[in-house]
Amino acid sequence: MSAKIGVIGAGAWGTALAQAFASDGSDVLLWARETELVEEINRDRRNGLYLPSAALASTIRATSDLGEFAALPALLVVVPAQFLASVIAGLPAGDRDLVLCAKGIEAGTGRLMADVAARACAPERLAVLSGPTFAHEVAAGLPTAVTLACGGGRAQWDRLAPLLARPALRPYYSDDVVGAEIGGAVKNVLAIACGVVEGLNLGQNARAALIARGYAEMLRFGLARGARAETLSGLCGLGDLVLTCSSTSSRNFSLGLALGKGLTAAEALSGKNSVAEGAATAPVLADLARRDGIQMPIVDAVDRLLKGEAPASAVVSDLLSRPLRDEQEPLS
Repeated sequence: MSAKIGVIGAGAWGTALAQAFASDGSDVLLWARETELVEEINRDRRNGLYLPSAALASTIRATSDLGEFAALPALLVVVPAQFLASVIAGLPAGDRDLVLCAKGIEAGTGRLMADVAARACAPERLAVLSGPTFAHEVAAGLPTAVTLACGGGRAQWDRLAPLLARPALRPYYSDDVVGAEIGGAVKNVLAIACGVVEGLNLGQNARAALIARGYAEMLRFGLARGARAETLSGLCGLGDLVLTCSSTSSRNFSLGLALGKGLTAAEALSGKNSVAEGAATAPVLADLARRDGIQMPIVDAVDRLLKGEAPASAVVSDLLSRPLRDEQEPLS
């Protein structure tokens, strides 16, 4: 096997990316922690735990040995955000590009994923892949566009774009790593809020308003952290926000839907194989915003709801009773 691409993490998204890269016959090495899952992928060409709808390409090989990835020139790290640090620490040393695909903020530290990975990789070898991507659609070969934010600028893009692009998977260049990360992290929390709106049967008007006002919060937080507005208005910000706030295919939207229907966060999350990243991101994002004096009332409402401080109807009522203000308020 002469793989040039390694995918670290065989959840739904990691498996879908491996399938996309193998769509032209390329060899892809896929890491899974679970030995049983490795065996199933290699034997049956299936990932019944995370992506049962896909018949996996024969050129995907799964392994649980991170040492096998030592010589590969590019690794896509697709483990959940809260596990990134431990997985990165186990990677073999090597001069390679690391493409981070998790969307979240590390609990306890408030670090973005590029900061978590900084000890394992030079900034000019770190990139972030983010955008409106439902895993089952990518695995099925449906057209998808993403942001590939390159810490190494055009030189890194010139290495990665030909390696990762496929006819149905189209990357767009950016060098705004911070913006790509913030867009992906914040949209997960806002998708929970939109699910709550659906669960409470508040209508399409309310959902559209929440997306628009949520985007204002994303922009406000992003600009304060050094992101660029044009990044957050692109695929990895607004594009991803619209997708995940509009469908039960989004794990975060589904979590909010359950909360809106009266379940507690613990009840809504129990028994799930896949991770709703927004559940872990919401409290740390709300804390960072409060610490820095950034107004994020929707994010704060999701944080309160996940903590069980008030029922969904009361949280929505509090949002609707906020003082009236200019729509185009200062973003800083």
